[in-house]
Amino acid sequence: MGSLGRTTAALTSAVALAALCGCTVQVPDADGKPRSPVHVQLPGDPTPRSSPTPTTAPAGNRPARVLWSRGDSGTAVRELQARLRQVAWLFDGPTGTYDDLTQKAVSGFQGKRGLPRTGKTDIVTWQRLLRMTHEPGTWELYLMGGQPAAAPDPRCLTGRVLCISKTSRTLRWMVDGRTVSTMSVRFGAQYTPTREGVFSIYWKSRHHVSTLYHSPMPYAMFFSGGQAVHFSYDFAARGYAGGSHGCVNVRDEAAISQLFAQVRTGDKVVVYW
Repeated sequence: MGSLGRTTAALTSAVALAALCGCTVQVPDADGKPRSPVHVQLPGDPTPRSSPTPTTAPAGNRPARVLWSRGDSGTAVRELQARLRQVAWLFDGPTGTYDDLTQKAVSGFQGKRGLPRTGKTDIVTWQRLLRMTHEPGTWELYLMGGQPAAAPDPRCLTGRVLCISKTSRTLRWMVDGRTVSTMSVRFGAQYTPTREGVFSIYWKSRHHVSTLYHSPMPYAMFFSGGQAVHFSYDFAARGYAGGSHGCVNVRDEAAISQLFAQVRTGDKVVVYW
């Protein structure tokens, strides 16, 4: 019998054996090398049997699918932030907004585990984080700045409002009671406190520089005398180790850039404990 005949006969015998036992068998080819496994599913067998498919990185150089990245917001981002807190890569929030801190935390988490440091949460990064953490509860999901996130001040629930909480150290941009975006903020130091109360934006200055302290105040939105909401390079670099001269500092430049474009002169500002 030729080699083709022997191979055909062996394959036929293997299929018959697999059909009898509901198992997988290995069939050699004409040169004695193993062929792909042969399996026949028996009728009524509730568990399909197949060769396991290994989990591998995306084929070639194709990047993994991105789930969330900077600028995104919502409950899924809040869960991401809560899980990053569990593994000590994020210490603020959750805020529900994918800001610069979240991007840096994701990048650090990726680098520690040999993943590309994109700062974007792709499906591979998310699956790795899921395996290392537990499902966050209500407290973890709504823990902001070390304090539980309470409902916004009632004065923030109507109109267009910069709703600024000293308790949670957050600024919520709200329109008709709906939170559009949230960002971390810091306030004035001991002898230059940020005023509390209800104010309104009376002047916006994109490239402002303080005439008193000669320090840059990009995206400044003035609400009370010389006090303004603005981006702070010092806050971005040092975090809460420093303080302002009374202004409300924001450290996420991308977030305040978007906020500056949306806020109008005359919009309400509420600063409260």
